[in-house]
Amino acid sequence: MLDALSIGLLTASQPSMLLAAFVGVTIGVFIGMLPGLTSTMGVALLIPVTFSFPPAVGLALLGGIYLASTFSGSISAILLNIPGTPSAVATCQDGYPMSRNGKAGRAIGLSVFASCIGGIFSAIVLLFMAPMLSEFSLMLGAPEYFLLALFGVTIIASLSEGSMLKSMIGGVLGLIISLIGMHSLTGEMRLTLGQPSLYDGIPLVITLIGLYSIPEVVNILSEKSSAKKRENSEFTGALSALKGVLAQRLNVLRSSVIGTVIGIIPGAGQSIASFIAYDAAKRSSRTPEQFGKGSEEGLVAAETANNAVTGGSLVPLLTLGVPGNAVSAVLMGGLIIHGLTPGPILFDNSPDIAYGFIFSLLFSNLMFVPIGLLVAKYCIKVILLPKEVLAASILTLAVIGSYAIRGQVSDIGLMLGIGVIGYLFMFFSVSRAPMVLGLVLGTMAESNLSRALTLVRGDVGELLVQFITRPFSLVLVVLCLASIIMGYLKSRRASQDGQETA
Repeated sequence: MLDALSIGLLTASQPSMLLAAFVGVTIGVFIGMLPGLTSTMGVALLIPVTFSFPPAVGLALLGGIYLASTFSGSISAILLNIPGTPSAVATCQDGYPMSRNGKAGRAIGLSVFASCIGGIFSAIVLLFMAPMLSEFSLMLGAPEYFLLALFGVTIIASLSEGSMLKSMIGGVLGLIISLIGMHSLTGEMRLTLGQPSLYDGIPLVITLIGLYSIPEVVNILSEKSSAKKRENSEFTGALSALKGVLAQRLNVLRSSVIGTVIGIIPGAGQSIASFIAYDAAKRSSRTPEQFGKGSEEGLVAAETANNAVTGGSLVPLLTLGVPGNAVSAVLMGGLIIHGLTPGPILFDNSPDIAYGFIFSLLFSNLMFVPIGLLVAKYCIKVILLPKEVLAASILTLAVIGSYAIRGQVSDIGLMLGIGVIGYLFMFFSVSRAPMVLGLVLGTMAESNLSRALTLVRGDVGELLVQFITRPFSLVLVVLCLASIIMGYLKSRRASQDGQETA
């Protein structure tokens, strides 16, 4: 083991590997910032470029893109309230309010350092504990995935900004939208209105672009010039944010563990991890009322978990040959193209490549700190643009991003239609995050519930028995019940405090 680690460290320390990681991180930062360009798309677009590279160098480039684009979605989320990637939605909750309060530099600093720590934690876990954790992922089946999604639904209440009823409405609407299109098992069409463009459902990225960019365009054009505009554009407090992150040791550790574990579970994804970590931070915080208004705890939790998923998602890929998410599936294609077989044989036959790749991930996590801060320092000046130019730029990016997903003009219309819903949400002070969470979890819950019922031949009673007899299912059932009870008690306590105040 030590010999293999030494070989991997020497491989990752070669100038060609460091250069590839640097280039990948730089490209990834710009990809993640732009709405509509996801980590998956960035890695997929650059795979052909790596054909002429040695396998280890090509993987270092792709790994750098993956990590940096996962972090940099927070830059546009903080500055413009538009998540650059789906996983940055939770970052909008507190990152954008901090920016509006003149703390954009500190918010980005917190995001950079929290992402770096979360990414390093997951890479170390991948380095030393991958075989053991891969066995854990094999013990999970459709019932566990369904209960995990159900647990995520219980978080919706904690995302409420005032009215819990409004948040639940947003969550239910997200669940309904997730049903649009063809059923994954039966092939039945639902809620498509006979439109071929809806047969495959509405892509999550298009929903995010419409839900956040269009309302922001309207908001920018409607607000008057503010004296705080130049103050908000000052890039201050970014470096000192490291102390702020380190001061939240328990929050960072908890969020890192959540992100890594969720990453190991195939198909769970970064959005779920960031919301679960955000909810855990809010429940344990001494000032939960600050969440959604510029809480540093919420921002750190979301960003730490977000990047902790990256290393976790590579555990099943490198140890079992099973991709943990869409990005690792594309990376699997890159490995195969270079003549490598993902799985245990990779560590035996090519330890220099396997361990060299993992060490390059560690280096990439360190690299995107200075690169991310440098890019953000100039990107923050976007706040100083005339509001007409800024609004037109956002709308242009929204249109291009929507079209780029599937190359269909109809997707632009879908994005604008969802944008109207997003504006109504903003007008009536309804949080948009529950809708996004409902959309993400709806797809996951439905597909895994269908698989679980298929395995028990439609016997609901047998499925309920599995929920309480399978160890991990029982743990998730207890977590769901605890989350619901805690949410109820919190709501009841808030109601009593309101009556006493009155």
